[in-house]
Parts: sequence; C-alpha cells; structure tokens
Amino acid sequence: MKSCITVSLVEEARGGPFVLWDGLERSIAFAAELGFDAVEIFSPGVESLDADALAKHLDAAGVRLAALGTGAGWVKRGLQLADADAAKRDQAKRFVRELIDLAGSFSAMTIIGSMQGRSDQNVDPKTAREYLAEALEDGGAHASKYNVPLLYEPLNRYETNQCNTVAQGVELLESLSTGNVKLLCDLFHMNIEEVDIADALRFAGKRVGHIHFVDSNRWPVGCGHMVMGPILAALRELDYSGYLCAEAFPLPNPAEAARQTMRAFRYWTGGSNVL
Repeated sequence: MKSCITVSLVEEARGGPFVLWDGLERSIAFAAELGFDAVEIFSPGVESLDADALAKHLDAAGVRLAALGTGAGWVKRGLQLADADAAKRDQAKRFVRELIDLAGSFSAMTIIGSMQGRSDQNVDPKTAREYLAEALEDGGAHASKYNVPLLYEPLNRYETNQCNTVAQGVELLESLSTGNVKLLCDLFHMNIEEVDIADALRFAGKRVGHIHFVDSNRWPVGCGHMVMGPILAALRELDYSGYLCAEAFPLPNPAEAARQTMRAFRYWTGGSNVL
C-alpha cells in the first residue's frame, strides 16, 4: 500500500477535510519531505492547474499524482450529475471529462464524490440514480483511454441520498456496462454507514480502487476511535496495493495533521512501531 495526502486549491472549501492548503509547489514539497508517495489534488478545475508546472513540481519532489477530485464542480459552480436540467448535467459531465483528461496525462484517477448529486423535489430517486449511472458510464469509458479507472465514492446519508454504503456502490457499479469504474472507500463515511467496515471492504473486493485514510471524527488516523487493525487486515486479504490517502481535517494544523498521517501510515503498514 502507498501513502497519499490531500492538497486543496479551492479557497471556498477552506476548513474542509483536506490536509494541505498552502499552494501547490509548497504542499508537494512538504509531502515529499514527510515521505508521502503521492498527492490527491482538489482544484477549482483544469484552468487552475498548469500541467507543465504540476509535472515540474511532482518530478522535483519525486511524488506522484494519485487522483484529482471533482468536488469543486459542485462547490464553486453548482454542477452535479443528477441535475434535473439536461444542459447542466451535460456541463457537469464535461467538467468531469476535462479533469479525467488532465489526471489521465499523469496516469492518475479522477474522483466522483459530491458531484454525484441527489434526488430531490425535481428528480425522483430512480431517475437520479439513472442520471448518475449514465455519467459514470460516460466517465468510465473516457478514463479507459488513459488505462486508469474512474473512482466513485459512496457518501454518508447527510451528504447524498444516492449510494451511502459500499454494498449500494457495488450494486451501482454492477449495473454499468463499463468495468472501468471502481469504488473510493472513505473510512469516515463508512464509519457512519457500515455495520462492519472490514466486512464491507471484503464484500467490495477488487472493486476497491482507492481508500480515504481518516479517523472516525475526520481527523487524521490515530486521533479518533476508529479500530484500524481489522480494516488493514481486510485490505491485506484483498491484496490491495493502492493508496491510503488522508482526506482529513487539517487539525490541529496542516503540518501536524500531515505528520500524524504519516506516523499512522507507517505504523499500520508495518514501517514503524510508533503511532
């Protein structure tokens, strides 16, 4: 398993569950200093990321790009994939495809989380799910050009009414004709929704494509009451070799949150006996 940490470039989301905030070059260099293998970037969109500059920063630090988040499509632009307005759904899908193209040029994945949207007074649950499935078909096929999967993230009940559990996410993926969508399993959301997190991961099996490595209170691992041993055991049973990525509140501050994440990663993956 490989280590990863989140970097946010979206000022409107400041205070949210992203660890590093102080600029792309500085954040990548700090991640490398602590020994992280990769970064996951939450950006306003492709126009805010210069691919050449990003490649330069990553190469200088010896760090990979693991994934790009699409949540700014919702946070900044009000775009979501289950919108009742077909034109807005098309705009949302274009936004996702643009990020897939940028991420794919780095052999990195793209995440559908908050942009999945929800059913409401304008869209009934069945139709909302159909719109989401249509968007995942589109994004999964587009991402296949780069030989990387599209990631779909079930969220807790307070953030979406689409898929809240891993089992619901698996059901959605199995309804698709594309096999190029995998699950992002976020331990914070799972702590709210799953009866047993380890069993849920085992149920997902090879559909697990990415892990958000975070504690029960969305602080860095080791700062809450999450029982991590069975979770890591389940991932080892699955031969999971992807990223454990910290999508955690930057508490008590970004630097210490990053250091605590790395201590926890090394402890739980066998690189240290100190948590």
